[in-house]
Amino acid sequence: MNGFSSDGYIVDQDYFGDYEYRTIPASRNGCGWIAVYNMRHYLGHGTDFKEVIHEMDGMHTLRIPGPTTMPVMRAYLKKYIPEMEEQEGREAALTAARGSRAGILRYSEAEVPHFISFIRDGDAFRFFNVNDGLEDFTSSMEMFFATHVKPSKYVSVFILKPDRNL
Repeated sequence: MNGFSSDGYIVDQDYFGDYEYRTIPASRNGCGWIAVYNMRHYLGHGTDFKEVIHEMDGMHTLRIPGPTTMPVMRAYLKKYIPEMEEQEGREAALTAARGSRAGILRYSEAEVPHFISFIRDGDAFRFFNVNDGLEDFTSSMEMFFATHVKPSKYVSVFILKPDRNL
């Protein structure tokens, strides 16, 4: 299946239109479960993406179209990746992300709330499923925030608790 990197991360939600999430094709609103899948893949959990879609979809109490809600994201992460911590606000998110080894960032991409995952790659970070043309790329966290994360009410980050040696 397309949409995956050679090392198993989901990098492009456009390829998941055959799967339903919150009553619509997952290609339209799949960023939340994709970010979670990528974190679980990074941690070696060995889960199938279909399990993540199914469980997160079922956690939404209303059967209506929409994105992954923050209560569902928090509950799923608490269950499967309890070592993640959340920081809200642009500056707090930047500081936390800069010192992390991996995480899930929520921000607005073209005025639409969007979740992405990232992992440390040396002194920079590798980002997944950002937007068309930026499905899998490496950048400094500062540059990513400067070019993508504008001030808005939607900025928060879930990070794996920081490694003290970074």
